[in-house]
Amino acid sequence: MTKFRHLIWTMAAAAGLMFSAAPGFAQKPDVGDQPGLIADDSVELDPQFRRTAVLYRTSEAPGTIIIATAERHLYLIQGNGRALRYGIGVGREGFQWQGLLNITRKAEWPDWTPPPEMIARQPYLPRFMAGGPGNPLGARAMYLGTTVYRIHGTNRPDTIGTAVSSGCFRLVNADVSDLYERVPVGTKVIVRQKPEL
Repeated sequence: MTKFRHLIWTMAAAAGLMFSAAPGFAQKPDVGDQPGLIADDSVELDPQFRRTAVLYRTSEAPGTIIIATAERHLYLIQGNGRALRYGIGVGREGFQWQGLLNITRKAEWPDWTPPPEMIARQPYLPRFMAGGPGNPLGARAMYLGTTVYRIHGTNRPDTIGTAVSSGCFRLVNADVSDLYERVPVGTKVIVRQKPEL
């Protein structure tokens, strides 16, 4: 019986180590969640991540937002085969997702209340931070459904085009402000990890 009990404990410990070492579950800081950092707006974005009008074929209605996680782009559909394309930062490995939601709320210079899961990963984060230039959510935020996810600005423009967040989609402050003015509450948002066929 003692050998059997020891075997159970050994197997449980091994399973625990495998889970804790699984990709995406490491206790790494969320790059860009740096309270008090003022955005360096002189950062030059790679040309592929600058806001631009592009050709984009889709059956979705004008005004729809399509987020292409793998491409690091957000498209605002304009109709007639065109869209506005914005460069974005996306969730890191283990924090990417896909689905269909709507914008349920919009905020200018939003306050930031990190969710409990983020606090567990980064205990040094503030429990609340008022909106402003040093806030990691940046100049604007658009809240997605009833989730903790948002389309928001950033005080780390150098992270655009990367996969480092906890699942939110970040744009430079000038771009998120532009998008904010173009879309109302209720806007349909489609998040795709793979390109549309």
